[in-house]
Order: sequence, then C-alpha cells, then structure tokens
Amino acid sequence: NERKAKELEQARQIQLSMLPSKIPQLPNMDIAVYMKTATEVGGDYYDFYVDSSRNITVVIGDATGHGVKAGIMVTAIKSLFSAYADELSLLDMFTRFNRGIKEMNLGALYMCFSALKIKDYEMEYSNAGMPPMLIYRKDKKEVETISLKAMPLGAFADFPYKETSLSFSPGDTVLLLSDGFPELFSKKREMIDYPQVEKYFINVAEQSPEEIINYFVQAVKDWREDDSLEDDVTFVVLKFK
Repeated sequence: NERKAKELEQARQIQLSMLPSKIPQLPNMDIAVYMKTATEVGGDYYDFYVDSSRNITVVIGDATGHGVKAGIMVTAIKSLFSAYADELSLLDMFTRFNRGIKEMNLGALYMCFSALKIKDYEMEYSNAGMPPMLIYRKDKKEVETISLKAMPLGAFADFPYKETSLSFSPGDTVLLLSDGFPELFSKKREMIDYPQVEKYFINVAEQSPEEIINYFVQAVKDWREDDSLEDDVTFVVLKFK
C-alpha cells in the first residue's frame, strides 16, 4: 500500500524533525542520545533546554499509538516544551502540559513523559508513565532504580504529579529510556525486561555515554537478530564529570 507507506514516512520525518539538532555541551556532564524509529513510527521524543546559567532540562517522551497520530502528539509536546521549558518548575510543566494535551481532545492519545532539571550536581525529576530512570552510582558500583508511578500526560485533567530530588557525584551515570528496549521481543517472543536492562547497564556504565549507547544498540540487534523494530527505541545517557 503505497499511500500508507508514504504517510508513515512523512510521520517519521515529522517526528525526527522535532528532535534537537545538536547535543548540549556542558561543563558538568557528557550527554549522548540514540533513537531508532519503528516501522510504524512509535512517537518517541527527547529534548534539551539549557538556560543562561548552564542549567539543563532534559525530557524524554513516548506517545501512545503509532503513525501519524503519534506524530501529532510529539509535535504538541515539542511546542509546549519550547514555549515553557525556561519558565516553569517541573510540576508546573507537567500540570500545564497535561492540561494542554487534554484540551486537544485527541481521544485515547496520551504522552508518557519524563523530565529532569539539573543544576550543578543536583537534580529534580518527575515522571508521567515512562520507564524508571536508572542511575549508576560510581562509588558503590551499583544501579539505583527511580520510579515515580503516575498516569501519562493527557489521561486525567488534574492528576497530582510528584517530583523527587537527587544528588550526584562525578562518574555517576543516568539512563533514560523508552519502553521499546525493555519490551523488545526476540524471535522466540521473549522480552528483554527491566532486570536485564539493569544488567546491561551495570556491565557498561563505567564507559563514556557514546560507548554505553553503542553497547545497548548492539544488544538490541543481538536480541532481535535483525534490524526490524515493533516500537521506537530511545536512550538518553548523562554522565557527570
């Protein structure tokens, strides 16, 4: 079906055009990102905002559904983030984005979304239905799982989102990811799942963000045994220095 293929390709191009063209260079951390879109364009999104004091806001999202509708959701979130990243606290951001999406009346279309604001070695983190954030603590050589359970943006008009504060040391590494990786199926229909993701992370967490991502990308290929994906796969890795 040529028209459907063309529509999906347009949706993919829209989705990719919403991503930042370059990765921020910061004195206190190194950052690497990766996204591979599924055949049916799964609506993954990530973005950065750096203010004049070099504080950074990092977001990662995953629209429910696939194809053109997921692309519409990504476009909506991108425009909200561009407009408000500078002036809103995390909880205000979640409240405003949630209301904005709800008012778009997209039916059963929601946005899983995770955001963090970092100043020096301090982080505020909030989550709306994305997988947990994983943190490798260099001094303990172990992985912490930070999960704030909440509904995706657009699900309930006044959902009470929560935030948590965390501190970091040089060498600590943060992994944000969409569910396309933990929920990746092998040819035998076995799922990677979260405990395995933690094992992968601990194996490679001492390395640079680029090397960590390369390791994960290879893990995706090994698990799938080919290059096809049923859902988008996205990683954002931050390493404090």
